Amino acid sequence: MRWYLQQGIALFLSWNLLLCCVADGFAYQAPASSQPAQAAQQSPEQLQQLVAPIALYPDALIAQILPAATYPDQVIEVEKWTEQHKDLQGGQLATEVDKQSWDASLKALTQFPAVLANMSRNLAWTSELGDAYVNQQQELSQAIQTMRERAKQAGNLNTTPQEKVETKGKTIIIQPAETDVVYVPQYDPWLVYGDPLAVFPGWYPYPGLFLDGPGIGFGLGFGIGLFGGFGWGWNYWGFDWGHGGRVVYNHNTYISHSRTIVNRNSFQSGRTDFNREASRGLGGQGTFHGAAAAGTHSSAFSGFGEGGMARGNAFRGQSSFGGFHGGGFGGGGFHGGGRR
Repeated sequence: MRWYLQQGIALFLSWNLLLCCVADGFAYQAPASSQPAQAAQQSPEQLQQLVAPIALYPDALIAQILPAATYPDQVIEVEKWTEQHKDLQGGQLATEVDKQSWDASLKALTQFPAVLANMSRNLAWTSELGDAYVNQQQELSQAIQTMRERAKQAGNLNTTPQEKVETKGKTIIIQPAETDVVYVPQYDPWLVYGDPLAVFPGWYPYPGLFLDGPGIGFGLGFGIGLFGGFGWGWNYWGFDWGHGGRVVYNHNTYISHSRTIVNRNSFQSGRTDFNREASRGLGGQGTFHGAAAAGTHSSAFSGFGEGGMARGNAFRGQSSFGGFHGGGFGGGGFHGGGRR
């Protein structure tokens, strides 16, 4: 009997020792698993394809688009609001926009409804653009300059009555020719740069911004004077090419506070629950299925599955929109215009 008792005690102690070792092993591994692996970066060629649709826009307009792209959920909301308030014009529109809680960049883009509608319709592209701006700002800035140089070498980027094109050192700057009117160029982003580019997966050309053929045209200008009295108007935005391609808003570096795009450069800060925060304000149009995982490319809409949202990372060929049309706008006020 005593022999059986000793054997039972020995077996009991052995099991306890084994369980303790296993528990210690998991505890030892836990810190390592919480450290994110190196996040995937987009190549220069991918970034050039990404900026192709906007690289020839005036600098200040790009300075509004890039921050706005970090709020793709607000892009949907603002575009729908603008479509529902098409009767508002000029100062009346600016006054109503000023009452909204949107980011300043989205408020500014209500001056350019076609640009806003294009971002809403091509939401996978918008999401990728916002991700690249947050995580690869300097490389994105260089991609814009590379594409401008390509368009210039192709003979498609020159000073016109609508805009001024200047070269300072190795930097090409584009500004409106007039102080109170802005023209948004119309062009085919896959042909205007000389050698044809591969079309961004799922890209949908928007009327008024797209011009069939290799040249550049202009439609009607957008008056910006009536928006000047508001703190988010045209004159509050700029692009600083000399300091890593930073967006300047109200004389300061713009910092996005979006919870939709994961800032992988500061992943260690403890902001890991993007899944829950980012889904707020999306109006039930989709739900995230996990925040961006460490070591992956974090397209903000990689988990959407309904409502025509992006179904995967656009550069991996799984994106885009089955029938999402952004609400219309009928060209956003553009009506023709000559080609360069």
